[in-house]
Amino acid sequence: MWTQKIEVEPPYNFDRVLERMSLDPLNVVDLYNREVKVPLYDANKQPFVVEVKAIGRQFMITGEDENQRDTALREVSRIFGWNVPLSVIHNHFGRTNLAKLFEEHEGTPLVLDFHVYNCLMKCFIHQQLNIKFAYVLTERFVRTFGFEIDGVPFYPSADTVAKLEYEQLTELQFSRRKAEYIIDTARKIAESEINLEQLETMTNEEVLETLIKVRGIGAWTVQNVLLFGLGRPNLFPTSDIGLQNAMKRFFKLENKPAKEEMDALSEKWSPYLSYASLYLWRSIE
Repeated sequence: MWTQKIEVEPPYNFDRVLERMSLDPLNVVDLYNREVKVPLYDANKQPFVVEVKAIGRQFMITGEDENQRDTALREVSRIFGWNVPLSVIHNHFGRTNLAKLFEEHEGTPLVLDFHVYNCLMKCFIHQQLNIKFAYVLTERFVRTFGFEIDGVPFYPSADTVAKLEYEQLTELQFSRRKAEYIIDTARKIAESEINLEQLETMTNEEVLETLIKVRGIGAWTVQNVLLFGLGRPNLFPTSDIGLQNAMKRFFKLENKPAKEEMDALSEKWSPYLSYASLYLWRSIE
């Protein structure tokens, strides 16, 4: 057993992080004790779990195997955005038309999915579904074909999903087309036609060029992978309906804004467009 204490510079509101994470039934979150259990993989691709607990501005990260400490600390820092200077971002937006929104949700970081692969699978499942049913389908997928360690669910690996038949997903109320997208993509990953680890070193444009070739992946999916899988800071998915609704509400518009209007309103938000997207989504959750 090992424990590491980490202090994060303000403003950083972990309670808001946990509130948002608790929307997903696959996340093992304890709001009262301000902690979450995180599923990870070590350098040898072995799964393990660490606990992240907030005590004031400090975090206590606890794991079982000392050999996994470095991987765990690097990953939880990446996932929870501990190295991102939120004070700089908040000062930036304090001089824009989103100042009120950033004051209201101060300290909300961009938190990533635990793995890029999870993000991609979740994107497939969530395509064109309302959020409630999307979470139901995702939970069915993970609990049926994945596994657990210490009560923490892990997504089924690409190798596992690659061996499934389409009917095994349609039996869970997946559409036939969505089942094909998920299983066919898992096969490409399992056969090394797609290398998700290489996406980390690619530009946004290179990630788009790589993923857009895959059947079932469009611009919306790529943008979500860039945002919540890779943590790119300057993305603004103007085609996202939730973002359109949030802007309509915040700016008191008569109709959902078209792309041109969204571009005009967001002109001064760069280079932190991803945070503007996050805070706008947050405003209607």
